Amino acid sequence: MKRKIFVCIILCAALLCSGALADSLAVGGTPLGISMRIEGVAVAGFSEVETDSGTISPAEAAGLEAGDIIVKLGSNDIATAKDFTHAVAQLDGKEISVTVSRGDKLRQFNLTPAKDTEGVWRLGVWLRDAISGVGTLTFYDPESGLYGALGHSISDSDTGRVMPLHDGSICSAEIVDVIPGKAGAPGELCGCSDEAVPLGDIQINCVCGIFGTGDLPAEDILETGEMKQGKALIRCTLDGSGVQEYEIEIQKVAQGDGCTTAVIHVTDSALLEKTGGIVQGMSGSPIIQDGELVGAVTHVFVNDPTSGYGISIYDMLDAAQAVERAA
Repeated sequence: MKRKIFVCIILCAALLCSGALADSLAVGGTPLGISMRIEGVAVAGFSEVETDSGTISPAEAAGLEAGDIIVKLGSNDIATAKDFTHAVAQLDGKEISVTVSRGDKLRQFNLTPAKDTEGVWRLGVWLRDAISGVGTLTFYDPESGLYGALGHSISDSDTGRVMPLHDGSICSAEIVDVIPGKAGAPGELCGCSDEAVPLGDIQINCVCGIFGTGDLPAEDILETGEMKQGKALIRCTLDGSGVQEYEIEIQKVAQGDGCTTAVIHVTDSALLEKTGGIVQGMSGSPIIQDGELVGAVTHVFVNDPTSGYGISIYDMLDAAQAVERAA
């Protein structure tokens, strides 16, 4: 590939609301524990079934792909892993239809289960129905209870497809270690979630972030503003010392794919020393410019961890308002 910049999507957060969002918002920067159940079950990979006549993965042979969301198996609707287990228990070796969601389309495949050497009918597929991790809070509206985080969707790590939300929650989290990033190897904030301290729900997962309502700290209220080239700050938490601000440079602001994005470059020597730049877990870190909340960190350049992307705060707010109107 010529002159392509590879990026790594980082887990972070953006908010949704059930009332009009205020012009002034509480600025985030604190870590969040994020737990989300998928609507259906996602194909994580394939396994070979050992049979008396050799090995085969019926699901892969039928045309299923990693990232597909299985929504129906035979006559059984699949919304949870329990639904899938119940449907698989009914397999008898006959051909069965499988309906999957791939992108924004439903596709149907026919596959024939394989009997393993222990006499159990199997499909040869690895599945997941939940995703968890640690991200960063972007904003909170104390008037409506709306919060926002990540600035991008929770997606399949292999295909980049947005994971359909069944339900989810956020909770308190603590950063316990930092793995610095380097060229070709994105770093990471290693966090520990405390599910005993629930903070809110997740009502939507979309390209602009995750959105929901909750009860979060409402300190450092700032007005919102437009991103522009020049010096700025990001807020994030790297250790037990709490939220800190670090200097960055917004190098470019551009419109594309219906949203405003920015190329950002870390200039703060303290942040570069601790993390090497932008690392996974910093997604959603608020961007502050001229005393206003203007956006959030979303991605890191894998080949240059000192740089990455940001999204406009107004795109996150627009996404929240669109969800409200559709509710």
